Amino acid sequence: MFSPSQADVRRFFCSIYAKAQAGQPLEAIETIASLWIDEHPEYHAELADVDAALASMLQADEAKGNPFLHLSMHLSISEQCSIDQPRGIRQAVELLTHRRDSLHDAHHETMDCLGKMIWESQRAGRPPDGDVYIACVQQNATRD
Repeated sequence: MFSPSQADVRRFFCSIYAKAQAGQPLEAIETIASLWIDEHPEYHAELADVDAALASMLQADEAKGNPFLHLSMHLSISEQCSIDQPRGIRQAVELLTHRRDSLHDAHHETMDCLGKMIWESQRAGRPPDGDVYIACVQQNATRD
């Protein structure tokens, strides 16, 4: 299993931003990440300076959020949907996207469910429960 460090993740997203800005070709996963980066212009300044991004790893600012975690979650949800793993996530996100008329908004609501699942898993010392995760996304899709 691939387990990048926090610095690896920051370098990854900064390098994608740099490549996209320079018009360089992107790998498939980089293209997906680049599309999510484009959806978040508020992160572009942070992505433009890899040294500052690495230096800021020790400075948690909850009011500001973590653009690298946020983009990683977008990428993770995109990958989950592409392979339908956990089984049913693709349909749940598609339903939520249809209800919200926005893939971006659907991803943000899905992130809440993903974060909750991970937090509960870690708190209980158990593996993540994909069924609970999917049920959360489905519940969001039925809520107005």
